[in-house]
Amino acid sequence: MDTQERHDARQSARSRPEIPRQPLWVEEPALRRRMPDPVRTAAVRAVLIMSLTIIQAMVAFLSTLAGSWLAFPMVLSSVASTVAATWSVLDVWVTRQVWSQRNGVVSMPSSSARRLRRERRRARRAARAGQRDGTRIGRRSADRRLSRA
Repeated sequence: MDTQERHDARQSARSRPEIPRQPLWVEEPALRRRMPDPVRTAAVRAVLIMSLTIIQAMVAFLSTLAGSWLAFPMVLSSVASTVAATWSVLDVWVTRQVWSQRNGVVSMPSSSARRLRRERRRARRAARAGQRDGTRIGRRSADRRLSRA
């Protein structure tokens, strides 16, 4: 294939209609909202602690079956890690509750957060209304005309 043939092949490839390509990644809306950062951090910590506890319990069980000297220390540490894993799961639950209370994601109508937001909204509206009234030129009443004509 000489230079002219390659040039002709390239020209014919350019003249073809271009097929539109579909994107590789299509963004879909999430089914649930993302967990808040403190709750997600506590959940990741709990999963790591629980997985290590399960591994530790398996090592304790297998070393007990083998009659190894490592069995007794592993059983003791497995008990301690079970307590730590339980504590970490409770930490996730407490962190979630605290985050919900602090950020006002309580669905009860008598929520204190909702009441506080309502009061703040009223105060902002009153402040805006006061600013509007101060900057407007008010209507003149009949006795306060500019001229006597």
